Amino acid sequence: MEQTFIRARLRLACAAVLSTLALLLSITNAQAHEVLPTIADLTVEDTGDVTLEFRVNLEALLSGIDLDEIEDTNAAEGAADYDALRALSADGIATRAPSLVARWSGHPLLSAGDAALPLAIDGVEVPQEVDPELPRIASLRLRAALPPGAPGVTVHWPDGAGALVLRQQGVEEPFTGYLEGGQSSPEIAVGGGGAQGAGQALVGYIPVGFDHILPKGLDHILFVLGLFFLSTHLRPLVWQVSAFTLAHTVTLALGAFGLVNVPGSIVEPLIAASIVFVAVENIFARGLNPWRPLVIFGFGLLHGLGFASVLAEFGLPAGQFIPALIGFNIGVELGQLTVIAIAFVIVGWAMRRAWYRRAVAVPASCAIAAVGAYWFVERVFL
Repeated sequence: MEQTFIRARLRLACAAVLSTLALLLSITNAQAHEVLPTIADLTVEDTGDVTLEFRVNLEALLSGIDLDEIEDTNAAEGAADYDALRALSADGIATRAPSLVARWSGHPLLSAGDAALPLAIDGVEVPQEVDPELPRIASLRLRAALPPGAPGVTVHWPDGAGALVLRQQGVEEPFTGYLEGGQSSPEIAVGGGGAQGAGQALVGYIPVGFDHILPKGLDHILFVLGLFFLSTHLRPLVWQVSAFTLAHTVTLALGAFGLVNVPGSIVEPLIAASIVFVAVENIFARGLNPWRPLVIFGFGLLHGLGFASVLAEFGLPAGQFIPALIGFNIGVELGQLTVIAIAFVIVGWAMRRAWYRRAVAVPASCAIAAVGAYWFVERVFL
């Protein structure tokens, strides 16, 4: 009876690990249809008009996809509508922008006190030559008349519109904020003075860093799982995670300061290769080799460059750059620890069994290596 119970639990553990990794394998390169944040620069002109300049995926917003719930348009209801819009010419998308702006005005997107501010298009540029498998990021400039004497404006980001990075321009101590769909900014003072404090910036960027591990950082999740499956002992995991954390903290800071800039076409395949390496070594090594922490440190440098590219997309508040950077890094670390904790909850009961390595760790590492190899080939050749 006991052996039957053990075999049943073993099959359950293997199924859980392998089905999860098989699901990850079925997901193509996350860059292909990744949902990127919209970035908006808000300026009050000398004329008294308010302008909002967006870097935005117009097709994603026009399609009606709920961008709050997904990380990739392929996984969304309405993905076919998005793909149909993505196949249109740049001019074809530009002609549809007024319908989106009309919807935003009715929401309303911008208000001063209790008064909604109607928006008018002041310019739209949709790039012509963009790989059809990549998001097409357009420039959209909107203008609204600010009522005389209005002390400030508020931005109301619609439900389902995904993340918005909102930056005030042209003033001292500018406001910088991060809004999810359905959230509103505080009133942004026309003359500035709404810059985040150090504590606000630190706390505000923790969830941004966490979000780029769970659920968006599939390649980083697999790498951390590769570290987890090396051994049943805590010490090897602590050594590896410490080396990885130290390394990616270094390059994250260097990349965010603009001191190091390596193209994603180089970094992303190497990150996939790092996944393959740790997984394959798990299969052949029964413990922590002396050189593995050094190798993990090198791979951590690569992963830090990957995180730096994420920060480049979001932009950090100029006045609180260091606290925001620290907050983002804390979020990344919390995400990694959460991955390890989830893995332990799933297979921790089996780690004390003699058959754990043979029946769980090695098959899981094989699956991780297969996913990493698939991503490497895709990122280099496709």
